[in-house]
Amino acid sequence: MAKKEESGQSLNQIKTSTNIVFNVIFFILAVMCVIPLLFVFSISITDETALRTNGYQFIPSKFSSSAYQFLWNERIMILRAAFMSVLVTVVGTIIAIALDTSMGYVVSRRNFKLKRLYTWLIFIPMVFNGGMLASYVVVNNILGLSNTIWALILPLACSSFSVTICRTFFRTTVPDSIIESAKIDGAGQFRIWTQIVMPISKPVIATIGMFAAFGYWNDWFQASLYIQDKNLQTLQSLLNNIQKNIEYIANNPYGGLSLQQYKLAMPTESVRMAIAIVIILPIACTYPFFQKYFISGLTIGSVKE
Repeated sequence: MAKKEESGQSLNQIKTSTNIVFNVIFFILAVMCVIPLLFVFSISITDETALRTNGYQFIPSKFSSSAYQFLWNERIMILRAAFMSVLVTVVGTIIAIALDTSMGYVVSRRNFKLKRLYTWLIFIPMVFNGGMLASYVVVNNILGLSNTIWALILPLACSSFSVTICRTFFRTTVPDSIIESAKIDGAGQFRIWTQIVMPISKPVIATIGMFAAFGYWNDWFQASLYIQDKNLQTLQSLLNNIQKNIEYIANNPYGGLSLQQYKLAMPTESVRMAIAIVIILPIACTYPFFQKYFISGLTIGSVKE
């Protein structure tokens, strides 16, 4: 028996050379992910004249904060849009976690009679969808959510992929014996889900929560479809509109004198990169706090002991 265990351990061991190769590969991949972000930041702090003369450079030949000054001059509007983005992201993520985990828990129970039907209802949207026109008709005409915050939250609130992750997690992690014991003690399904299942589901909650938060934070398309009220604009939608206006002003040779003066005084390329940094930085800073649970939530259930 001891010999079998030793042989099994020797098979599972990774050679030093293989470990070095893997470390080098992962280091290269990490550098490939970080360099574009640093390059974008470098362009955002480059003087606009230097960009026109020398093009994009990793190390700026002339530094300038004009792009961030331009965004700072629009800070009231940007801060209002940032607050709306944070509100939509927080509320939407909470709703998404509640919907995805509850549905995943239901279809993970082997004795649920409609499990096969609900499984197909979850699987089909992963392959097919009604398209943008059908979504617009439902959200705008049937539900009447246009120009409301719910138009930014509800269309992205439930994900078939996240439900599938939750189902796999609950099926491999929450044994039927715990559920049966809770039923014998008189607990209902809602109480079992809230007081027993959810407290031991931090990895999967962090995983689908990160997916939902990224989706809500990076989304600008819903606002462009359903939001006309400037007070309900999200940060991504606002900055996208700013970028479009920059492109319009930069490519409009027939504007008046004041427009042309504004065009010459306004950075274009550096502002685009500064907009990207403003959008990326807040959500990127939150990832390290959830990394532990995020990785375990993705891998749990993939290997069964």
